[in-house]
Amino acid sequence: MIKFAPEGYPFILGSLFITVTDSIFLIWKWELGSYDFSFYFLLLNSCLFFGLTIFMAFFFRDPERKIPEGNGIFVSPADGKVILIRDIFEKDHLKADTKEISIFMSPLDVHVNRAPCEGNVSVIKHSPGRFMAAYKDDASIKNENIVMVLNGKYGEILIRQVAGFLARRAVCRVSEGDFLKMGERYGMIKFGSRLDIYLPKDITIKVNLGDKVKAGESVIGGIE
Repeated sequence: MIKFAPEGYPFILGSLFITVTDSIFLIWKWELGSYDFSFYFLLLNSCLFFGLTIFMAFFFRDPERKIPEGNGIFVSPADGKVILIRDIFEKDHLKADTKEISIFMSPLDVHVNRAPCEGNVSVIKHSPGRFMAAYKDDASIKNENIVMVLNGKYGEILIRQVAGFLARRAVCRVSEGDFLKMGERYGMIKFGSRLDIYLPKDITIKVNLGDKVKAGESVIGGIE
């Protein structure tokens, strides 16, 4: 059975309702033999919203993932392409040397975000900002974003959901004090964006620039 993210149902059902409503009036006018302007308008509108329904269902799909087993591993929090790997001092929350990995999500990727490891949620912070292209290096700082800090077995991990040019809304479903398992769903970003993750500095990175990763399934780092 196909599963969808909860945030997608208003979009899917809304476009489906318009499609069905237009189709009913279209059939009624066809049976009357009334092929006037409104008939062709309803036909076009019905086709457009049917296509939109398919797109919304595709975009908000939420497939099950096979979570890897093992100690000292970190899985990708998002589907997409690795666009940045670097050593950096995270000064705002962790206040420590870290390894940052940035993942860019196109509109064709699954947009449900998952926890990279198990841990307690110690920080949730929303920061308003701009909506510049998410693949730009300074988008993480200047764009609207939601930061989550997980306090786990191997230290604190920071994950930042970054809104983009099209993605105007990031959704975080958890609150401070919640416990997340590795690979557990915790939110999503609507309509393409990026996600940054800051891992402890002694982590061995398991991905390369340009790699495609899957949330909850692809191992991006580990402790050796």
